[in-house]
Amino acid sequence: MLETTTVGSLPKPEWLAEPEKLWPTWRLRGEELARAKERAVVEWLKHQEEAGLDILTNGEQVRIHFVHGFLEHIEGIDWEKKTPMGIRDNRYTVDVPTVTGPLSRPYSVHLDEVRFTRAQTTHKLKFTLPGPMTICDTIADVHYGSRPEMAMRFAEILNDEARELVDAGVDLIQFDEPAFNVFMDDVRAWGIAALHRAIEGLTCTTAVHICYGYGIDENLRWKESLGSEWRQYEKIFPALNASSIDQISLECADSRVPMSLMGLLKDKGLMVGAIAVTGDRVETPEQVAATIRAAMKYVDPERLYPCSNCGMAPIPYAVALGKIRSLASGAAIVRKSLGS
Repeated sequence: MLETTTVGSLPKPEWLAEPEKLWPTWRLRGEELARAKERAVVEWLKHQEEAGLDILTNGEQVRIHFVHGFLEHIEGIDWEKKTPMGIRDNRYTVDVPTVTGPLSRPYSVHLDEVRFTRAQTTHKLKFTLPGPMTICDTIADVHYGSRPEMAMRFAEILNDEARELVDAGVDLIQFDEPAFNVFMDDVRAWGIAALHRAIEGLTCTTAVHICYGYGIDENLRWKESLGSEWRQYEKIFPALNASSIDQISLECADSRVPMSLMGLLKDKGLMVGAIAVTGDRVETPEQVAATIRAAMKYVDPERLYPCSNCGMAPIPYAVALGKIRSLASGAAIVRKSLGS
């Protein structure tokens, strides 16, 4: 009950990549870089175990970015043909690679890192993959000419990848879909269908992460424009409750999301964001416990999975370390009060 986890990404150590960057540059090359990535994975697994988290991730230490770290291994994408693109409905602009031909996955992208990670811990292991809709909002296209069609092809590729990762020992596959909070009509029209294709036949627990973004300036400005209540989840939760996905995330800590919206997810596990990913403030365990208790007014504790609001890649390493410790300690406070 109240199993704790992080959304996925954790800060890369300074000796591995530029700190506090969403798109950092690796500091090493070749075999030296490969060994350094493994060292970073081991360190974060140890930190999570010592903090007391229940479901671990490798912190996405092997990827430069949560989407492009997967896409750089997919054929049909021209990385030299960069196209300026307004990400998340023009919230910020990035020069992104372009789909110029049929998409295919010539080999497993993450299998080796999952095998390595699985060998380092006996804890439950979660692995994150970018969701089909979010991929389509993070890459340009001159081949398919249709986001739904391209999303379905990415979903097929993701499904092939996920099946191999589950066979290698992953207990939970999470698809990251921050675009779900932006293109709500598309979520209902084709986003959930693409997600269903991505999870087809998986024998592990499945989850979708939907958030208001990393703690970067562009996202902070966007949040301020949303008013006194953030009700985007309200438009998609009923459809997600009817979906085949097992767990769904939502922001709670330092958020204007009404917790009552959890009531729309009566049949799902909820990854409740009990620690924020903006600023350098580390929540106390008591603050984390208060957020969990507030969520329990709408959801039975058996369906709650306390986690972070979003990935923590761009925040200081020491801050992220403090946050996961408070997350685990806060959940322990609530479990103790419930007699478990």
